[in-house]
Amino acid sequence: MIDKSDLDLLGELGVDIAPEKKEVRSAKEERIIAGFEEIQRFVEQQGRVPEHGEENDIFERLYAMRLDQIRKQTECRERLQDLDHQGLLDDAYQGVEPALDELDDDELLTQLGVPTPGKGDVTHLKHVRSRAEIRAAEEIANRTPCKEFDKFKPLFEAVQTEIENEVREIKPFRDYAEILESDFFILSGQKAYVAEKGEEFIGEHGRPDARLRVIYDNGTESDLLMRSLQRALNKDPAGRRIADNSPGPLFSGVMEGEELASGTIYVLRSQSDHPVIDKSRDVIHKIGVTRGSVEKRIANAKLDPTFLMAEVEVVAEYTLYNISRSKLENLIHKFFNGARLDIEINDRFGHPVVPREWFLVPLFVIDEVVERIKDGTISEYAYDMESAALVPDRR
Repeated sequence: MIDKSDLDLLGELGVDIAPEKKEVRSAKEERIIAGFEEIQRFVEQQGRVPEHGEENDIFERLYAMRLDQIRKQTECRERLQDLDHQGLLDDAYQGVEPALDELDDDELLTQLGVPTPGKGDVTHLKHVRSRAEIRAAEEIANRTPCKEFDKFKPLFEAVQTEIENEVREIKPFRDYAEILESDFFILSGQKAYVAEKGEEFIGEHGRPDARLRVIYDNGTESDLLMRSLQRALNKDPAGRRIADNSPGPLFSGVMEGEELASGTIYVLRSQSDHPVIDKSRDVIHKIGVTRGSVEKRIANAKLDPTFLMAEVEVVAEYTLYNISRSKLENLIHKFFNGARLDIEINDRFGHPVVPREWFLVPLFVIDEVVERIKDGTISEYAYDMESAALVPDRR
């Protein structure tokens, strides 16, 4: 314990004994500093400032755009001046020479003044490609030029603007998270757009799968399975989901022409003999959206855990036009989330499955919800399970 004489002695020695005051920053200042620190880390790792250009990955282009904005705003420059040890604010940064342990063998020999092996030297492996080159070749081989890219390019430009304006957020991709039509991702440094998602089916290990058409911002596309895209996003350290933070209109952002397609909301009743279903069969319904035939969608219901491994009865269909099917389905499921049926069944391989599209909702309520979607007033209502009716949303 320090007594008064100790404090006096410290004072005479010129030691500041006043308690350090903790700096209080606003939420905006914290965001500015955090964003600048990401740019600083990029510079430390790459030995250069981030640059614009389609050949660079999306993160570098974002950092370049952010640095431009920081340099233009006096408030940002003043806030960050004391933190700018690299001279980034005044464009005074000087690139660094790569450390010796970062050089390959040829570069290291050159630095030491030793000639590198010639083409005729047996130590020169002229036909051996690096793993990075092999991976790049494999990736290109699995993609084809997108002949309709002109109609998708505006989508990529729009989503880039939304990212910069914080309408969209870049988030880590969770293990085998759901992938829907119209979703955006970042894979191998490129933006990827799920233009089409086929009907789901049960793939290997009894897991749901679907065929996807994925468009990339470099003008290529690929036809792959949903599980393949999930695995690729999981393995890519920089794999990300571009999430939409906007609560905007349900059918906003759809494209002209073919993309303004029709969709069918279908309501099914299960013929399963499961005790939970048997007890409340008349008010347990599966609600889904499909772009194709409902009959085709339910053709193999008794083999599909999505349909409770039983035949189903179609009790209602609603066809809507000029919509985004994925947004429509997400809205309906979110609206009835509190009434989602909690049930677990085994698939045909004996694996437990928890279907997510069955709800304890009477048919007349579903009718009303569809009408509210059509007239644009659905956001004004909520579903009350006790009264089994729509009520004004007081939130």
